[in-house]
Amino acid sequence: MEPLPYDPREADHRSRSRLNGLCSYVIDRVTHLRTDAGWIESRLADERTRVLPVWRSRNLVQAGDLAHAVMFAPGEAADLIEGTDALVLLGEDEGVAYFAAAVSPRDDALHARLSSLGEFLDLRDTAPLLAARETALLAHARAMMHWHQTHRHCGSCGAPTRVVEAGHSRVCTREACGRSVYPRTDPAIIVAVSRGERLLLGRKPDWPAGRFSTVAGFVEPGETLEEAVAREVKEETGVICDAVHYHSSQPWPFPSSIMLGFHATAASDDIVVDRNELDDARWFTREVIAAGLADGSFLLPRPLSVSFRLIEDWFDADRPDGMPSLRSLAAGHTW
Repeated sequence: MEPLPYDPREADHRSRSRLNGLCSYVIDRVTHLRTDAGWIESRLADERTRVLPVWRSRNLVQAGDLAHAVMFAPGEAADLIEGTDALVLLGEDEGVAYFAAAVSPRDDALHARLSSLGEFLDLRDTAPLLAARETALLAHARAMMHWHQTHRHCGSCGAPTRVVEAGHSRVCTREACGRSVYPRTDPAIIVAVSRGERLLLGRKPDWPAGRFSTVAGFVEPGETLEEAVAREVKEETGVICDAVHYHSSQPWPFPSSIMLGFHATAASDDIVVDRNELDDARWFTREVIAAGLADGSFLLPRPLSVSFRLIEDWFDADRPDGMPSLRSLAAGHTW
């Protein structure tokens, strides 16, 4: 098995936009064709089709100056396709179908062959090196493989499930049950809270020294997104929010979330840190952030994340005359 040559056409998508990471490539998911066995079979016989392997939630990547995802034509990936227990149709673009295939953690021989053609790496580390369209495909593949790994048995009766709808559903094999399940995404809010010229940021205990980020947390049942924002901020920092505005969203397949980004204004100043959630929380001015970036005492979240975008948009919106943009200040920053 040899990897397909890198297609320079994909380099057209390498330039970074102001879109959030992992979501700047919209593939046609062809949902109407997922149950068309003939169409699926024809695509798996088409050498233009691309198959993306996923092993233990890691994607296969060739590193280097022009890092790229390793994809295979069906003829080059016959053992991968035949040996997988989860083959998922990701979608189609310009007549090319894309599939993701799980590499069994017990198939040492296949894993060794694939690893000789690249490295199975965490997408959080490799996304900044890849073309934007590739990160979106790999994120989609990673999320689907995680779902399959965690739904091999029926949640109602415990019987094994089988894959249907080109990998987008699993059905209980127990005839008396027959329950169908579909991929789910966990909604989580993430919010940049400001008060005057200050921004509220917190840090987790296990983060590198100096790293701060925006407040985030999962939406609970029976709760609106705005209510989740206010609750999470109050629970983690004691700060009260009085206005909440939607910013943007981002798929976050680590393992199966969608981050719903907001800006909010605070109605209170006092911080009371929940030590079960955060190690520290503080109000930051633009000047303090700029000075911390300059001397290395302040670390930003990864540019891949919507958290970075939220901080960037707040920082750049009303920065003093002559102060560089956040990206300029963060150039060369260690993430």
